[in-house]
Amino acid sequence: MKLRIIICVSLIVVVLAMANLFVGHAQQATGESAQPAGNGAPPLSNPLKVALLKWYNGNAVPTLFPVSGTPVGVAFDGANIWVASSSLTKFRASDGAVLGTFATGGDGVTFDGANMWVSSGGNVEAIVTKVRASDGKVLGTFKLPGLVPWWMAFDGANIWIPSSNPSGNGWVTKLRASDGKTLGSFTVGNSPAAVAFDGANVWVTNLGSNNVMKLRASDGAVVGTFAVGGQPIGICFDGASMWVANNGDDTVSKLRASDGTVLGTFPGGNSAYGLAFDGRNIWVSGVFLVELRASDGSQVTYFQAASGTGVAFDGANIWAAGVNTANVGKY
Repeated sequence: MKLRIIICVSLIVVVLAMANLFVGHAQQATGESAQPAGNGAPPLSNPLKVALLKWYNGNAVPTLFPVSGTPVGVAFDGANIWVASSSLTKFRASDGAVLGTFATGGDGVTFDGANMWVSSGGNVEAIVTKVRASDGKVLGTFKLPGLVPWWMAFDGANIWIPSSNPSGNGWVTKLRASDGKTLGSFTVGNSPAAVAFDGANVWVTNLGSNNVMKLRASDGAVVGTFAVGGQPIGICFDGASMWVANNGDDTVSKLRASDGTVLGTFPGGNSAYGLAFDGRNIWVSGVFLVELRASDGSQVTYFQAASGTGVAFDGANIWAAGVNTANVGKY
C-alpha cells in the first residue's frame, strides 16, 4: 500500500514538472522572450512564426511589376491577375510571375468565370474580345456601338459594356457570355465609363453627365438616374451600397443601392479613378491608392500609386495599374 502511494505521489510530481515546462515554452512561443536564430539569421521573436513559415519578410508589398504600354484595366480570375494595355498580360497573383502575354490589348478587362473579356476601341470601331483564361486563345470578337468602350461587368450570364461615340452619346451593351450574342444596347448618359452589377441591376457611370444610371439587368430599362460628383469614372458594389470615383473633384460618392440615396461624399485622393472592394474596405486608385473604410468612408491608409487606373482585389492583396509608369503594383 505504501509503495502505491509513493508511486502516485511521484507521478503527480512528474506531471506538475512537465506542465511547468510546457507553460514556459508556451510563454516563449508567444513572444515573451526572443529566441536566437541559427546560421546568422535575425533573432526570432516568436518561434511559432517559424512553424508557420512566416519568420522572414518575404513577399513584401508594395511590389511593382513591369507592363508594356499604358496599362489601364485590371481583373482577377481566381488565381491570376490580368492587365489590359497594348497587350494583355497574365500575372500569377501569388508572386507576380508573368504567365503569358497576349496580343489582345485594350482598356477594360473582366472575368466571366472561364474567360477574360477585353474592350478596345479607336478610330474605326469599338470591340470586345473573348479570351480563354487558361491559355489566352481568342474565342471571339464582337462589335459594339460607338468608338470608345470602357470598363465592363459580368452579371453571372451576360457581359455589360459601356461605349460612346466622339460626341459622347453613350450606350451599355448586353452580350450573352456563352456566345457573344447581343441581347440589347441601351441608351445611357454622356460618355459612359464603367459599370457594376448589384445582383439585380447594372449601374453605369456617365463621365460627361456627372451622374450614374441604374438599369434593370433583365431588360435594360432605366430605373433611376442619380447625381454624383464631377466626371465619375470607377464604380463598385460592396453588398449594400454603390461607390463612385469622381475624377473631376477628387471625391468618392456612396449611394444606397436600393434607391440611389447618397449616403456620403468622401475625399478620394488626387484624380480618383478606379474602385475595388476587398470585403471590408474600398480602394480608390489615382495619384494615390487610398483605402476607405466602407462603413463610414474614413481613410484607413494610402500608398503613392503613380497615376493608378484599374484596380482589383485578389483575395489577399490589391493590384493597381500605373498608366504613366508602365507597371502594375501589388499592395
